[in-house]
Amino acid sequence: QVQLVESGGGLVQPGGSLRLSCAASGSIFRINLGWYRQAPGKERELVATITSSGSSNYADSVKGRFTISRDNAKNTVYLQMNSLKSVDTAVYYCHALAGIMNYWGKGTLVTVSS
Repeated sequence: QVQLVESGGGLVQPGGSLRLSCAASGSIFRINLGWYRQAPGKERELVATITSSGSSNYADSVKGRFTISRDNAKNTVYLQMNSLKSVDTAVYYCHALAGIMNYWGKGTLVTVSS
């Protein structure tokens, strides 16, 4: 069982930056991790993933602006978001894939608005 707790969301102006964190309840050493988001009225979508070996993948809409990283010693995955746009407004969810088991956090709200 893996419990995930996101933090770092909030209100930011367009062009600004935020760093999201996701703390896991146990070791994440062998776990693939990711960030997803769900905007109002839309389906949840992939933002970025990072494998246990450190390989990352990004949605086209965030490439060059967002960076996913992990600190296995702290059991934490991060999402650095730069050059934020209004379309990035959403609830951001942390995801862990351990074998065939999927785990989700409760989400953190990011609002990009002037």
